Amino acid sequence: MRQTRLDELPQFWNILNGEMSLAGPRAERPELVAEFQKQIPFYRARLLVKPGLTGWAQINYGYVANVTQTVVKLEYDLYYIKHRSLMMDL
Repeated sequence: MRQTRLDELPQFWNILNGEMSLAGPRAERPELVAEFQKQIPFYRARLLVKPGLTGWAQINYGYVANVTQTVVKLEYDLYYIKHRSLMMDL
């Protein structure tokens, strides 16, 4: 189920309810957010927009395993936030 991403299908309900967007920074677990905010400057800026089912960082960089990779992923998220548009989402 994970390989086909079918486990993310229930998140479409959150999109329909307006709690999430189709594209935007991927949501993180609260304990990771708290830790990343301490370690990474401007990490909190990605919380300015609704989380998305998928995001620019997810598409271009994929999953991350450490803080160094999270910094790179944050750069993609901030780029998306600054340049977000319908064309970019498509």
